Amino acid sequence: MKSADETAVAILAWLADERELLSRFLALTGTDPGSLRTAIGEPGFMGGLVAFLMDHEPTLMAFCAATQTTPEDVVRAHQLLSGASDFEDS
Repeated sequence: MKSADETAVAILAWLADERELLSRFLALTGTDPGSLRTAIGEPGFMGGLVAFLMDHEPTLMAFCAATQTTPEDVVRAHQLLSGASDFEDS
């Protein structure tokens, strides 16, 4: 089982190789590639990163398959990093 921080870092590393998804994430957050290092330290950024992945099940499953991360680890990371205890698929 990965920690929440390890899971979030793995998501960011995976997104770095998925240019289209990374561009979409950056556009949605208003972050540019040059400020990612600073953004990582901001409260809520890592939770938002995990939430971004969870918002699209095919993307979530692609990440899990590519990184041997369980969906449960991603859900746990989301709960811990964003404070969400009742994530619902909308």
